[in-house]
Amino acid sequence: MEIKHILPSDIEKESFRIIKEELSEMEKSFPEILEPTIIRVIHTTADFEYADTMTFSKDAVTKAKDAIRRGAHIVTDTNMALQGISKKTLGKYGGEVHCFMADEEVAKEAKERQVTRAYVSMEKAREIDAPIIYAIGNAPTALIKLREMIDEGYRPELIIGVPVGFVNVVEAKELILETDIPYIINRGRKGGSGVAAAICNSILYNMD
Repeated sequence: MEIKHILPSDIEKESFRIIKEELSEMEKSFPEILEPTIIRVIHTTADFEYADTMTFSKDAVTKAKDAIRRGAHIVTDTNMALQGISKKTLGKYGGEVHCFMADEEVAKEAKERQVTRAYVSMEKAREIDAPIIYAIGNAPTALIKLREMIDEGYRPELIIGVPVGFVNVVEAKELILETDIPYIINRGRKGGSGVAAAICNSILYNMD
């Protein structure tokens, strides 16, 4: 095997080229507006299964972009995703990224109620006075709480639901798929904080 000499600035571009080439060889194609998201997720994970499992509600990406232009904030369930989402790009439109998992009041309340911090964090996020996009990459209990809130009349702009794991992960994703809220969901067990951040960035980097 031969090591390629590629300039650091060209590594991502070359990776995307390889992904597109391999998708073409697999005879997989996607609507133009969805392709950047699917490719960036594959780039983040090196896992082509996402080409089959990523699920988008009608006009999800368009609605997400519209919300961002209106100053939407992004709420995530991990500090890893918080660090990975492009706050600079979101900030151009007046939005901010939040994660309440380390909040002392959230932790205290979660312990008292014997629920997860992610569950309580979703309640706290509801207090933000702005359109909200949720990017959930770790905690299925966050999706479960969001479904409860939606059933009570809550209307977030978009739910990105890609928690990873084995307990209630598949089921929690299906709860969101049953709603009429715009969503980007990866069906099955796979996902993670990196995937949640990648989906957000795929939208933010393609706002034009």
